[in-house]
Amino acid sequence: MLDLDGITVVALEQAVAAPYASGRLADAGARVIKIERVEGDFARGYDALVNGESAYFVWLNRGKESIRLDVKKPDDHALLDRMIAGADVFIQNLAPGAAARLGFGADTLLARFPRLIHCSISGYGEEGPYRDQKAYDLLIQAESGLCAINGTEDGAARVGVSVCDIAAGMTAFQAILQALFARERTGRGRAIDVSLFHAMADWMNVPYLQTRYGGKPPARVGLKHPTIAPYGAYDCADGKAVLISIQNEREWQRLCTDVFGDPTLATDTRFAANSLRVANRPALEDRVSEGFAQVSRDEMIGRLKAARIAFGRLSDLDDLMAHPQNRLISVTTSAGEIEMLAPGAVIRGDDPVYRPVPALGAHDALLRAEFGPPVRAHRVNA
Repeated sequence: MLDLDGITVVALEQAVAAPYASGRLADAGARVIKIERVEGDFARGYDALVNGESAYFVWLNRGKESIRLDVKKPDDHALLDRMIAGADVFIQNLAPGAAARLGFGADTLLARFPRLIHCSISGYGEEGPYRDQKAYDLLIQAESGLCAINGTEDGAARVGVSVCDIAAGMTAFQAILQALFARERTGRGRAIDVSLFHAMADWMNVPYLQTRYGGKPPARVGLKHPTIAPYGAYDCADGKAVLISIQNEREWQRLCTDVFGDPTLATDTRFAANSLRVANRPALEDRVSEGFAQVSRDEMIGRLKAARIAFGRLSDLDDLMAHPQNRLISVTTSAGEIEMLAPGAVIRGDDPVYRPVPALGAHDALLRAEFGPPVRAHRVNA
């Protein structure tokens, strides 16, 4: 039995954040009924790079049942209402207020179904001056200050994945699991509000606290670290780069003596403590770069391993596809079997099964039959 066997989730969802949350619930064994627009979740059209399917959609929607509804039409509205009546969790990421106007807001549904867990995901939350502002991942990266600390001295940059959507989806998943656990104790559901902005703002607490209480906003330093040095990528003799992170003075000493073979660097007073190395970063970078440039990447990695210095190869996507540490899973799509990188958590002794990614409306007929209006028996006159 999977952990969430017997849990039914109805997800009126699209794009990334809500599908991430419901997708993780599906992986755990919940029955997830995905409500799509008649034309489908627009994430289906983000690209067609996975044998004609969207990479986003394939990643986020395995194990779900897909039904197309126009919830503004009375029959489809009533069908969704009957689905929610039998659900444990309802997830929606319509525009703020839209679910309530349809009669599917948290207050209305929890009054009718006290055990329901109602999760709303939005851009900026259900309250506040930005409540009705449209929000997409990159816009939230900018609004939350993430872009201000990401990039190089030459300018801000976007994080290369939909990090705000993912943060909101993860936050919603955590909150739903917490609510399911609490319901076992209290017998009552709850309303959960998650926004992309607040999920990312939570992740921004370190630079926020550094700026508010230390008066020191982190600078954009590319692959370097604003408050630790040396920390960054360095080119080796063969043009391949290695990224290192020196966390304490013992590591700094070993880098100088065991990796570079330069005891004088270890005793240079300009670099005797991390704060001094940061203050003298240009001179430090010259010396460290010179040390890396003497040998190939493989030889440098051998030295770093021997010296117990943390390192990482500066991998591209080809490197990632061939990475020896990868764990892969197979998932069936309407375009055939595909391999993807596995979820991050490993449950020992568990052999997970990943269910197919649904085609648009793949379960229309089955779900309409299951949740259709009850058939009234005809009275036969004697």
